[in-house]
Amino acid sequence: MAEVRRTVVVKLDLDDSDATLLHKTVEEYLWACNYVVRDAWQDDYKLTSKNKLHDRTYSDVREQTRLQANLVQSARNRAAEAIKGVIARWKNGKKASQPNFTTPSVRYDKRSATFHADHVSLSTVNGRIEAEYVLPPEGDNPQTTYLRNDEYEITGATLQYRDATDTFFLHIGTKADVESEIPDAGDAENSTVLGVDLGIEQIAVTSTGMFWSGDYLNHRRREYERVRAGLQRTGTESDHRTIEQIGDRETRWVADYLHRISKAIVQEAVAHGCDWIAFEELTDIRDRMPGAKKFHMWAFRQLYDYVAYKAEAEGIEATQVDPAYTSKRCSKCGTTLDENRQSQAKFCCQKCGYEINADYNAAKNIGFRLLRAGQKSPHGGATRHLALKSGTLNVNGGYSPATQ
Repeated sequence: MAEVRRTVVVKLDLDDSDATLLHKTVEEYLWACNYVVRDAWQDDYKLTSKNKLHDRTYSDVREQTRLQANLVQSARNRAAEAIKGVIARWKNGKKASQPNFTTPSVRYDKRSATFHADHVSLSTVNGRIEAEYVLPPEGDNPQTTYLRNDEYEITGATLQYRDATDTFFLHIGTKADVESEIPDAGDAENSTVLGVDLGIEQIAVTSTGMFWSGDYLNHRRREYERVRAGLQRTGTESDHRTIEQIGDRETRWVADYLHRISKAIVQEAVAHGCDWIAFEELTDIRDRMPGAKKFHMWAFRQLYDYVAYKAEAEGIEATQVDPAYTSKRCSKCGTTLDENRQSQAKFCCQKCGYEINADYNAAKNIGFRLLRAGQKSPHGGATRHLALKSGTLNVNGGYSPATQ
């Protein structure tokens, strides 16, 4: 048995009074998060213990907000995790500043929220409200696969507000114990890996040489932004309704587009007999990708989630690996130099002269990263292979052409 965790995004249907209560709850929740951070930050030694932060801040937050106890504890935990993240970056030699919570969101657990088949009850600054889910028809979608599936248990959720569409969404966490024949990444033998690189110009590139351009996605995104900006300038009630409709239409269109790409990536993995699909770690990806916006971060996470649950149905495991140096390392000779990445699109190894598309090179390196993690020995028989367009390659450099 293996534990599988998935997140399902659900739009909430709210009347104006309930939406106002959620806005006020978000505002006070973010204040609580920042209050805890400020308290911890006043000492040279940044406090990260949830128990100690509770002792120092709980009473003050309860007195200065209308949040119920469970949401006060949630805010404290979220602040503590953010502080730990900063300290971890410091230990790795990276720059990081005091956390500041501004994104309109609230983390709920099963004490502060009650989840039902078609609606949810949420704690607010003034009692509880009930919000209906806006669900798609049953079919090939995460809501059907996980939320409507009795085998999956709901673990909690994060409420998020999207200003562009004036809409609240609930990101619901689910988990289940499922039968799995997929071996652990460290023990997998005779398995094949498909590497996937993510980007803005090319939204996804695989180690088998498949490219999915981001031009169409970025163009449509800019068109939606242009129309919204025009409507916001006039600002009539009708315009606001139209903005919400446009936002819903955009979300559906992007989700459908990402579903099609995810399906193609999984089909590529199936066609090459892959057991694993390796993506780069999504945490801090925006820091590594100049020009990326919040929209791209959301799209990358959605694409990974779609690939993960589609791959699972084929007996393939999706995972994330450390992306360090994958854009600067030569996938042919292994030389890692800043000068190797000559432009956004071009890679040229300064040692062996290997020239290749930069995203394709990165996709192969991402796949290699998982191969090396699971290779039992640097010597002898290589048991894991990277899927290429014309065959497979193991970490020892052994190439096997594709069978006809």
